[in-house]
Amino acid sequence: MRKSEMHFRSQAAQRLIVRPGHIFPELRKRTRMVLLVTVQLLCVCFAATAQPLRLSVSTTPLSLPIFVAESQGYFVAEGLSLKIDEVIGGHRTLQQVFDDKADVATSSEAVVMFNSFKRNDYAVIATFVTSDDDVRVVTRAGKGIAAVAQLRGRRVATVTGAASHYYLDTSLLLSGVDPKQVQIRSLQPELMVQALEKNEVDAIAIWEPIPFQALTGIADATVLPKSRAYLLSFNLIVSKRILGTRDDDLVKLLRAVERAQRFIAAEPAKAQAILRARLHADQKFIDYLWPRYNYRLTLAQTLLTTLEGEARWAREEGHVKGERSPNYLDFIYSAPLRRVRPDAVNILE
Repeated sequence: MRKSEMHFRSQAAQRLIVRPGHIFPELRKRTRMVLLVTVQLLCVCFAATAQPLRLSVSTTPLSLPIFVAESQGYFVAEGLSLKIDEVIGGHRTLQQVFDDKADVATSSEAVVMFNSFKRNDYAVIATFVTSDDDVRVVTRAGKGIAAVAQLRGRRVATVTGAASHYYLDTSLLLSGVDPKQVQIRSLQPELMVQALEKNEVDAIAIWEPIPFQALTGIADATVLPKSRAYLLSFNLIVSKRILGTRDDDLVKLLRAVERAQRFIAAEPAKAQAILRARLHADQKFIDYLWPRYNYRLTLAQTLLTTLEGEARWAREEGHVKGERSPNYLDFIYSAPLRRVRPDAVNILE
């Protein structure tokens, strides 16, 4: 190779070497922009995932697995950042989801059914407790009411649009009483005991711990024989706006709840102590209600049949507007529970 040719190639090679401070200005500018946008997107994604999952919990013995999971640190152990807000009544917890104040709520299937005729932007991811004796009808001895059939013509307070409303109506129907023959008054749970004590109503149909408060606070309060026609389920209900995007958090939530349920079964005395502290109750109250609840994660076909039966009742009795019931499969989201306990899901989807 000639010296002149070698010199030419050496100069060409040197021109191709990128030295600090000599990157093409436009390329360098674009690179900085791409890096900046990438960093910003990563920050946005991290901030979104760093937001705590918001759980609205009803202050009831039904919520014991949530109380246990929090007190035992199971949510933290599962790596879940969780913000818990406690309210009175599952009708209020689900409303917090609707108002975007919560992502998940604890509530009965009856609340799911009543709202299903108005909207479909929520779904059940699991049932975590069932009971056939959580809702009770309380009256006073001087009222001359010893059975549900004797409520005909009487004033009865309940939370309309909730499990207590369904329990009251079905109990009346099974006793041969048309609910329209009863003066049903819609009242919030915290006002029930006072209304019964002041004789503003003749009876109250409500969930625990309100019946116990009435029995201990009113000298002649008495509970009517229970109806076993209704198996109440208490569920974890989520906003559909988080489905798919926060499934990992929902899995962590379910794992923590399952750990809590195992704790309740293995350490009942400790679980009772947690419930006493959370509800500011005494052991007498705990002993009174403890056998009534079955704490277990499920998504069962019976949930669908219950929702369908409640929907028929609500339409026939004029409690909701609609010529047909919704398809309740649209209100079930089983993906998170299938990852935690696939054997607990037996809904035909």
